[in-house]
Amino acid sequence: MAERDRAPSSRVDVCVVGAGPAGAIVAARLAEAGHDVVVLDAGPRFDLEDRERQLDAHLRPGVESAGNRSAAGDGLWGMGGDRDAYTSSGDRHYPLNAARVKGLGGSTLHWQAMVMRLHERDFEMDSRHGVGVDWPIDYADLRPYYTEAERELGVAGADDNPFAPPREEPFPLPAFPPSHSDSIFAEACERLGLPTHSVPNARNSEPNDGASACVGYGTCKPVCPSGAKYTAERHVARAEAAGARVIDRAPVQRLAHDADAVDAAVYATPDGAEHRQEARAVVLACGGVENVRLLLLSASDAYPDGLANSSGLVGRYFMDHCFAGVGGRIDRPTRQNHVGFNTTECHALYDAEDPLPGVKLEFLNYAGPSPVIDALHADEWGDDLLDSLRDSYGTHLAVGGLVEQFPHADNRITLDRSTTDDHGNPVPDVEWSVGTETRRAIERANEVQRAILEELDADIDWVVGPDETGPAFHHMGTTRMGTDPESSVVASDCRAHDLDNLWIAGSSVFPTAGGMNPTLTIAALSCRLADRLDRWL
Repeated sequence: MAERDRAPSSRVDVCVVGAGPAGAIVAARLAEAGHDVVVLDAGPRFDLEDRERQLDAHLRPGVESAGNRSAAGDGLWGMGGDRDAYTSSGDRHYPLNAARVKGLGGSTLHWQAMVMRLHERDFEMDSRHGVGVDWPIDYADLRPYYTEAERELGVAGADDNPFAPPREEPFPLPAFPPSHSDSIFAEACERLGLPTHSVPNARNSEPNDGASACVGYGTCKPVCPSGAKYTAERHVARAEAAGARVIDRAPVQRLAHDADAVDAAVYATPDGAEHRQEARAVVLACGGVENVRLLLLSASDAYPDGLANSSGLVGRYFMDHCFAGVGGRIDRPTRQNHVGFNTTECHALYDAEDPLPGVKLEFLNYAGPSPVIDALHADEWGDDLLDSLRDSYGTHLAVGGLVEQFPHADNRITLDRSTTDDHGNPVPDVEWSVGTETRRAIERANEVQRAILEELDADIDWVVGPDETGPAFHHMGTTRMGTDPESSVVASDCRAHDLDNLWIAGSSVFPTAGGMNPTLTIAALSCRLADRLDRWL
């Protein structure tokens, strides 16, 4: 294939850095509004035709996907090596590359696509509970953009959640039906007074927008071969159809600027050259870690502590969601692993009157071993293999949960100047710990999860509690929004306080994390940002 033209365009209206959901949505909406847009992304274009070969490589490690780096030894999506180097110096090691993807589509290439709205309380944690901070916007401000975001992502759902915030119209697509194991959990939860309800999913429950309905591969993470699951590639394609130029393998090295505005994004290309993409406005949309890194790498005489960092808060208040879970076995068929995503959850623990972090319970459709993967990797054959699979498969159940982290200034992203990437730039360092309030919330989640399994007479064989918890890889809070330039990085419209033409998209602007998967809120904020930037232009 001929080498792509990666030379810069003449000065454009908008340069978007990053082609994940935030950047792709902003680029598509601005291009469709008639603006001249260039998108720069550090990673490659992944071939949509290669997804089935990627699935084969996932099920049978060592099988390479012809012509595509994505199935090489550094993972299905090519993460690893000097390009993606990082360090972790916090109380707990943070495995940053376990869920990042650099490339068109970003982490939506391998996400599970669960998309919930934040609750009203999430925007008012200080006012309601005296913890964290309030957002400079409330749920009512974002409510119409949540509706737009659900349309943009093609969300399948039902208005059956008694705890959900108010909504104004039905979901774009009907909800997925409860799984067999969901029905088992529903019996126990009803007896315990824990209402269950459907999970909004950004995947097609019926054919939509030229893509098929979900056909049940069950491998949503790490790869959906059918195309039924939303990836930001859809918005990349929309942006290009509207005239935007999308340049892959073009990692931005720094933002050139004066004291008042950003002049250009300086990016590298595979041939070793550096280029300047000049623009009237720049939108940073490369995630809660790389947004910070790029701002800090852009330090200058005007901004010696990093661009847009007069508050000193760029990189501070890094948040994630922590996992809590309990699993076991029961003496009846559960049909585990028939569905690769969650279809039932419970928000009953979320809006408690006490100031504990929010907890969202998830009833896992993929508990226990996968019979396909077990069979492919087994040393046994024939009847012996069949007996082993019968013993290990079909009776597992598990209840998981996302647990909110409150913002703490000591959880942060900085530059590790002792370690450099493939361009000689300092790599990001992650300082991450789990606070006492999050530990208490995890313990509360475990108590309820254990009660559900005990109600089913399950033999509990594993518990993930506060000492074993890990991150959900939802990077939030490192360029928080607010009204005061001394205590925030961007204003309520996501424009940097310090520079007139720099905008930041994505979950790095979240002042608090809530306990809901962040992508729908990312999409809603991106729709809102695009509207404001359209008017500014």
